[in-house]
Amino acid sequence: MKQVFVILTLAMLAAGQATAASPVQRLTLKEAIGIALERNHLVKAAGHHAEAARQGIAMAESRYYPSVSFEETLAASNAPTQAFMMKLDEARFTQNDFLTDNLNHPAATHDFRTALTVNQPLYRPSTAPARELAVKESEKQDLGLEAAREATAFQVFRLYLEVQKAAAQLQAADQAIGDARENMRLAAVRRKEGVGLLSDELRARTHLSSVEQRLISVRNDLELAKMRLANIVGLNNGQGLDIAGPAAPLVPALSPEDLVATALENRKELRQYRADLGKSEAALKLARSAYLPEVGAFASYRMDAKDAPFGADNDAWMAGVSLTWQIFDGFRRSHDRDRAVAERSAAAEEMEQSGRDIALQAQESRLRREETAKRLEVARHALQDAEETVRLLTRRFENSLATMVELLDAQNALNQVRSDLAQNEADYVLAGGRVYYAAGTFLKEIMK
Repeated sequence: MKQVFVILTLAMLAAGQATAASPVQRLTLKEAIGIALERNHLVKAAGHHAEAARQGIAMAESRYYPSVSFEETLAASNAPTQAFMMKLDEARFTQNDFLTDNLNHPAATHDFRTALTVNQPLYRPSTAPARELAVKESEKQDLGLEAAREATAFQVFRLYLEVQKAAAQLQAADQAIGDARENMRLAAVRRKEGVGLLSDELRARTHLSSVEQRLISVRNDLELAKMRLANIVGLNNGQGLDIAGPAAPLVPALSPEDLVATALENRKELRQYRADLGKSEAALKLARSAYLPEVGAFASYRMDAKDAPFGADNDAWMAGVSLTWQIFDGFRRSHDRDRAVAERSAAAEEMEQSGRDIALQAQESRLRREETAKRLEVARHALQDAEETVRLLTRRFENSLATMVELLDAQNALNQVRSDLAQNEADYVLAGGRVYYAAGTFLKEIMK
């Protein structure tokens, strides 16, 4: 009874732990990408950068509107000119204030001044290029958000394939364990029958141990791959994740010419360089605008009081138009303009090189996909040959026509071929995704 009680207790504890553990969430590739685009912190950060840039446009446009300011000031002084003006502004000036002694040595006077001022720019040449600069920056940040979404989706795709590959390699390791145990059984049977050697059984046991060690590493690789995928998807810490099924190979139907043209049109990096070129051109316009005058209108209404703030012992208004034109500033504007010209030339060169690099990447992705397709075909044929080799050598070993060393060599080759096949299958699917990623249409194609 005591043993039964212990067993039931352990069973209940295990059931409680299983219930408390977070359930494993199985996701398809599209589901994983969709969740990552909502939860990934880098995508969110890119969205905040884009919003900040849009606010920059609103800030630049605000320079078209008037500025209104309110001011309440308390000032006290016994300086002759200040005291004279305070009394005059308050309409408290009397005949006695013209006395020489009162003018030269006035008593301390204070003034509460309330003022409302409006300034309206009429012509400010820097406003339009400043807004254009903000628009180009917003365009660049919007493209940065799209690039972050594209990169995150591709990273999810790559890590999804890592889990898929690790699972396939785990299956291959399980097969290797089964084969190693069978080889050890054959060696033991032959030794019992008096036709085998103890050394063959020991070799088979050693081989089984090495395969078991490989299985431990592969299991760990699979768990780490799942953790990396969960991290990029944005699941909570400790929440399990697994793939719902293998990702299907992608078959891009673009010709080499269409692939390059699509990449040059859609790659976010190149479009960001174009936005940078637009920014540099706007910066040049902004630098040139510093040579032009500015015209503005202003108006103000003020009240002055002696005893209390917001009082109105006297009030006055003023309005007018001003023109400001800086004639000389120590050649600062000319240097600023020359710097803008150099920045525009640099942006143009960077955009040109980026276009060349993107075209090369598109062609390379196509060639790599063709390469992985051929390697996958070779790996599948190699698996058939390795399996047949092991089958034949197993029969020869059973009939004392082959040694255990030959059999284990063939078995090791088979294990390696199985692992290589898992790698090539994942690489083939990844290569198809790289073609779309190089073309700048990965997210669009993968979420169809």
